[in-house]
Amino acid sequence: MAAIQTIYNFLWGDIVRIPLPGGSTLGLSLLVLILVPAGLYFTVRTRFLPFRLFPEMLRVTLENNKKGDDGISGVQALIVSTACRVGMGNLVGVVAAISAGGAGAVFWMWVIALLGSSTAFIEATLAQLYKQKDPLYGGYRGGPAYYLHALFIKPGSKRRRSVMASLFALSGLVCWCGISQVTGNSISSSFENAFHIPPLYSTIALVALAAVIVLRKHATVKVLDLMVPVMAACYFFITLFIILRNIGQVPAVFAQIFAEAFGVRQVVGGGIGAVIMNGAKRGLFSNEAGSGSAPCAAAAADIDHPAKEGLLQSLGVFIDTLVICSCSAMIMLLTPQELTAGLEGMDLLQAAMRYHLGEFGVIFIAVILWLFSFSTFLGILFYARSNVAYLFGDNWLSQTLYKVLALVMLFVGGLAAYQFVWDLGDVGVGLMTIFNMVALFPLAPKALDALRDYETNRLHQNTER
Repeated sequence: MAAIQTIYNFLWGDIVRIPLPGGSTLGLSLLVLILVPAGLYFTVRTRFLPFRLFPEMLRVTLENNKKGDDGISGVQALIVSTACRVGMGNLVGVVAAISAGGAGAVFWMWVIALLGSSTAFIEATLAQLYKQKDPLYGGYRGGPAYYLHALFIKPGSKRRRSVMASLFALSGLVCWCGISQVTGNSISSSFENAFHIPPLYSTIALVALAAVIVLRKHATVKVLDLMVPVMAACYFFITLFIILRNIGQVPAVFAQIFAEAFGVRQVVGGGIGAVIMNGAKRGLFSNEAGSGSAPCAAAAADIDHPAKEGLLQSLGVFIDTLVICSCSAMIMLLTPQELTAGLEGMDLLQAAMRYHLGEFGVIFIAVILWLFSFSTFLGILFYARSNVAYLFGDNWLSQTLYKVLALVMLFVGGLAAYQFVWDLGDVGVGLMTIFNMVALFPLAPKALDALRDYETNRLHQNTER
């Protein structure tokens, strides 16, 4: 436990502190020092792709996405990755960021999403370029373990596994076990608060339902296909309804966000560092760009050009942060502060929803949290397929054993929260990010070549039409 805590502090703790006006300091963790410059670099190298090609992202999403007999389409891969990105962090995490950093944290959350979109394009395109046929599930598989393998193992080599690729795959499996426990705890806690259901009962029902889905061959994608659009649309339209009911306050909320992001009061008061870092960390945690998770879904897409999946995954970052996280921010910022003073986490969000929608709001947010968390659990087990296959080969036994382990962690988390496991999950995602970045920089030219090819051929064809 001491070793895990040491690694956790190294990855997520502030290893650099920059003095700011007003006596504040800007604390930078190792992962922030890696991901933010990477986002800037890839944004420049892709010639500001998030702004330049946003209409093309929408067009690719809306076009007729065909798939092979056993594979999944590009949009289905986007749905799987969105299921994992959209989780408890989009609800309670955003609330925590605003509570600690004020409304200005929302602006920095948006900035990180715009930068992360370019990183998401690079890693998803590489996943497509290095994907392999999946003999167990059909279709394709891949992700960072596979492009790390290609980076370190020369074609024709007798070595079956790369050390770096194996470390990434193992880190991912450790991370997703930790997330399974967090998911179980989040769901049982929210149902106990909203419906007074004992955690044991809600956890047994949750694990039984999850087992029926994940232990069947192709059920996961089918369930997520239905669940993710519905839950995202419900949350968006409920938020839109709340915004319209409080339309007169909306200009003041946006003014507060921008004022506190750069405000003199925050600088003088010494709080500007907290504003920036709480927004940045929430953005990095939420959109997962650079962590190497989403490419595990992107590689499975049966799509006619690698850059298309890159564009779809870039859009996924926008959906996660600029839409879903912003919904949570608006719900909170449109609530009078005196009603939420002293509250934290889920209690704070439920108080805000009670103010806007009465007891229906409390029930709604509990159900949405269940959907967000459950879809995350299903999504991470889809991710795990490729990592398990890389480490242990193509056999049903290893795939099934990992699923059973994740179900056990889901059950354990529903009954009690173990901080050690939570930290282990955070360490896993931190290590995934570092190993993934080892490959992204040297392999990025291949993704950029794919982007140039796509723009030269596909976009020009669309212009001629």
